[in-house]
Amino acid sequence: MQSTNPIFTRSEQFSQSAPQQQYGQQQYGAPAPYQTPGQPVPGVMTIDDVITKTAITIGALVVAAAITFMFLPPALMLPALILSGIVGFVTVLMVGFRRNISPAMVLVYAAIEGVFIGAFSLLFERMYPGIVVQAVIGTFIAAGATLAAYKFLRIKVTSRFRKIVTISTFALAGALLVNFVLALFGANMGLRSFEFTPLAGLISAVAVVLAVMNLIMDFDFVEQGIRNRLPASESWRAAFGLTVTMVWLYTEILRILSYFRSN
Repeated sequence: MQSTNPIFTRSEQFSQSAPQQQYGQQQYGAPAPYQTPGQPVPGVMTIDDVITKTAITIGALVVAAAITFMFLPPALMLPALILSGIVGFVTVLMVGFRRNISPAMVLVYAAIEGVFIGAFSLLFERMYPGIVVQAVIGTFIAAGATLAAYKFLRIKVTSRFRKIVTISTFALAGALLVNFVLALFGANMGLRSFEFTPLAGLISAVAVVLAVMNLIMDFDFVEQGIRNRLPASESWRAAFGLTVTMVWLYTEILRILSYFRSN
């Protein structure tokens, strides 16, 4: 089944419904070394690989965010936020659209995005003390609940689901990008605000829903990759996709909490 996630489509095996070779055989039909039943196949991506690489990526992001949050001078907060946001967006495109994933580039993204998250969190923490801790807790609760629902409710990710979520995500991203560019020139469509407005609140609520749906697709893509026996190096691509979605979910939860605090 073809994936519509731009990060995972660079690896064709993420979107295949079944591998070409049979289990226990290497490429071109050569027999693989004997494997004890249940033992992971060497060189093939496993859930442990994905968990480890995701922990490394998010860990690098958290370290960069913490350093930025604690030591960034207030005068440099907005410049750091804007610059890291732009560079981070470009880095996402560079990493996500490469056919061969680069672990070094994934960690570069984590560091740059960490600066953005640190500056972004500092901005909101100065306005609403204590809000960052609430947003972090809320993000991990939302992600954990999404994973539990995906596993135990056996949520099926269909082609129609992928298409709707992907089109909606790109549409929202396009609208927010236009709003950002206009805001730089003194105009604002009202899609983003530091105080609650019905439109800004609606946009953030829609964004949280889309982020959760993207997280469900991420889980599904990881399962496809493991089932299709991707190389172990592709666990970095899975970690990258999960980290991008988690960052998005955190920023939107932080915004929604700020709307409650502003009232």
